[in-house]
Amino acid sequence: MIFVYRVTAGQEKVVVDVLRHKVAKDKLPIYSIALLVDMRGYLILEAEDEVVARQAAMKIPHIKGVLDRSMDVSEIAPLIEMRTAKLQIAKGDVVELISGPFKGEKAKIIKIDESKDEVTVELLEVAVPIPVTIKINIVKIYRKAE
Repeated sequence: MIFVYRVTAGQEKVVVDVLRHKVAKDKLPIYSIALLVDMRGYLILEAEDEVVARQAAMKIPHIKGVLDRSMDVSEIAPLIEMRTAKLQIAKGDVVELISGPFKGEKAKIIKIDESKDEVTVELLEVAVPIPVTIKINIVKIYRKAE
């Protein structure tokens, strides 16, 4: 059965860590714990029954409570499905870096590694162009290649 914990927003990772240690120590029949980025302030737990889910939550800081009813897998499936936003970039495109040490810089794509979700770019507005390999999710298209 799947249960949802309400937790203090921002403390989800702390609660998961404490909960994981408690489950291992007490050998509770909890099968999985899911921390979803899209659900801030909530944790999803798969346990044998409601008693086990409530017992695991006892005396753990930042857990505000367990939702009254269990959930079906079909209700959370859209949240846990892996989805990849396919960025339409090509070699030669000019991109803008949106985070990291080169935030705001323009760069030209010289290589794309889809298996690692990385791109190698060459910074445009520097004295000596240096190839830099970065994650694909920190670039946005500034101008398509001709």
